[in-house]
Amino acid sequence: MDFKVFIGIDVSKETLDFIPTSEGKRLFHEHVSNDNKGIVRLYRRLAKTVDSSPEQWLFCMEHTGVYCNPMLEFAVEKDLAIWLESAAKIKAHHALERGKNDTLDALRIAEYAFAKKDKIKLWEAPREVMIRLKSLIKLRERLITSKKRFLDPLREEKQFCNKEWVREHEKLLKPVIAKIEKQTKEVEQEIQQLINEDDDLKRLYGLITSVRGVGQIVAINTLVVTNEFKQITNPKEMACNCGVVPFKYDSGKTIRSRAKVSHRANKTMKVLFHLAAMSAISTKGELRDYYLRKVEEGKNKMAVINAVRNKIIHRIFACVRDQRKYEENYIHSLA
Repeated sequence: MDFKVFIGIDVSKETLDFIPTSEGKRLFHEHVSNDNKGIVRLYRRLAKTVDSSPEQWLFCMEHTGVYCNPMLEFAVEKDLAIWLESAAKIKAHHALERGKNDTLDALRIAEYAFAKKDKIKLWEAPREVMIRLKSLIKLRERLITSKKRFLDPLREEKQFCNKEWVREHEKLLKPVIAKIEKQTKEVEQEIQQLINEDDDLKRLYGLITSVRGVGQIVAINTLVVTNEFKQITNPKEMACNCGVVPFKYDSGKTIRSRAKVSHRANKTMKVLFHLAAMSAISTKGELRDYYLRKVEEGKNKMAVINAVRNKIIHRIFACVRDQRKYEENYIHSLA
């Protein structure tokens, strides 16, 4: 699509700042409330001011979680083009610029969209079942974090505090922990029910979990992050997004460094794929054989585990691409 107007949006909890640009030139600034009423006001001003149709407008904003929802819902209603971009990428693009405020941020986002127009990746609205699935995953994470906050101090108290106090604390916390565990199981059951009731999700879930090491939580988070493999379709992009791809930083003859993974990654997915890799190498199979062989060759253990994470990601995408479950001893039909 040939976009003519690039609209930068700075998102906050209460307000939105819009700056439309055309051919890299700022048109105006609009500061509105972060709700449907404020967004409609901006839309009407755009329609009166901008000499182009809504199909030629591109709205670009940083991914700030739930604060983006009013604008995303309006975009779906009006069929507007939205580009959700990483805040780190926009910041890196303007790394040498100084100063910061909402108006300036909106302008920089618009400038970024115009400068990177050949790399636009439009946001695609997830299905309602995926929105519900994402909310349940987040709820499960909060429950597990809450349980951990109760148990971790208790473990330390057992080592350093009065034993009678510790027993008293354990007695008080026991029903709280039991309640959290019960609620966690209920959330996991609801997640599984959602998957079982949706044919597309059930099919994708079966394909993903056929890969050794991949369980329910890894599979569901993968579905959510990739938006059912519509938003992220390439395993290399997914691996990069999850921080499992090593990059070299060399320059001339003096600057040399070993390849390292980037810290600009989805840390949740990185942890989940690490757990998947550890599960895979702890049971008999080709991934365990690969891990042991590389370690015997003198490779760094963490580097080999990282390679296993990468292999798991590529296998998941291969299964989805070919629409078949993973087979360790697969024999190609042309062999």
